[in-house]
Amino acid sequence: MSPRPVPRVGERLREVRQGRGVSVRALARELGVSASLISQIETGKSQPSVSTLYGMTTALGVSVEDVFASAQAGDVTSAGADATAGSAAAAAVSGLPGTVLAALSAARGQRVGPVVRPGDRQVLQLDSGVTWERLGQLPHPHVDFLLITYEPGGSSSSESGLMRHGGSEYGYLLSGGLVLTLGAEELRLEPGDAISFDSTTPHRYRNDGLDPAVGVWFVRESA
Repeated sequence: MSPRPVPRVGERLREVRQGRGVSVRALARELGVSASLISQIETGKSQPSVSTLYGMTTALGVSVEDVFASAQAGDVTSAGADATAGSAAAAAVSGLPGTVLAALSAARGQRVGPVVRPGDRQVLQLDSGVTWERLGQLPHPHVDFLLITYEPGGSSSSESGLMRHGGSEYGYLLSGGLVLTLGAEELRLEPGDAISFDSTTPHRYRNDGLDPAVGVWFVRESA
């Protein structure tokens, strides 16, 4: 079974932005990108890079965890709309305010696991050759448990800039090779190497090799 792509990422980010009363131009200025890029992401014409996704969620006051979890909330809301008033799904949905932010908040109480089969993983296909597969989630902790793949030439930023965000991250490389730029250092990671650092340190990952680089990552976001 293939993992399940997480749909409508851009659409949900747009609804959150509108709910916050932030214009496309204001968000673009804060992230240092073009307004057209934000529009392309929101309409699904382009996928964000890792750095842009973190930048958008940080600016809008939501977490990457919410981007995954809101797909489940959307599924529940859609199912509840067609369910009978007496069903458990309809009862769960009926108490929710009709906003994306409320749906995102409600989704935090859900659990992914305890066993997540390969075909049940939620997947985010990001720009610049990066794929995230969600391996599990307990309610409330701000931790992303991910299988991350960098295709040859893939990078966490579609440009050469470094990214930074709240929290910390821990990674273990299973196969392939990665170059981690961490502050002023450039570190080469081989299979079996592990890393851990404060995510507020400017950083960037890239795959200069000919094979995909695959690893397991824990990313703790600021609460």
